[in-house]
Amino acid sequence: MSAPGSLKDIYLDEMKDLWSANDQMSRAVQQLSDQASDPKLKQMLQDSVGGIAKHTDILKGLIEENGGQTAPEHCKGMEGLVAEALKHGIKEAPSDGRLRDVQIIAQYQRMSHYGLAGFGSAVAYARALGKSDQENKLKSAVSEIYKADEVATRLAESVERAAA
Repeated sequence: MSAPGSLKDIYLDEMKDLWSANDQMSRAVQQLSDQASDPKLKQMLQDSVGGIAKHTDILKGLIEENGGQTAPEHCKGMEGLVAEALKHGIKEAPSDGRLRDVQIIAQYQRMSHYGLAGFGSAVAYARALGKSDQENKLKSAVSEIYKADEVATRLAESVERAAA
């Protein structure tokens, strides 16, 4: 990949990176869901996989609308977060289900916050480029990610109390 020559190039690069990040996160969240012991946590993670897929479809459509090559650009940042999530949530997870759930939630939120940063940047780029329809689609995704994060926080609080 060559250096971007315009804000539009940066915008496209950001969305391709997010596409890769979403693909990686989706696979990890599915694996974490299989390890969760709390039924509400398991359901939240499974719902999240569907939300991630929806956001990926938005990204693909926006990339296409902007004449970009519809292929993800491998996201090394999410690669590292996924490795940590699988390490702490599965490979080296506590055997106690409640403690494992605490780990899973923390790892889920780390990955989600990375996505929020990227989607937030994409919103700003769309706004700067005068693409208000695209900005609104991306803002909608940001709003949904924030709502999922709030659910994860509430679950964390209840799971942490139970684990204490």
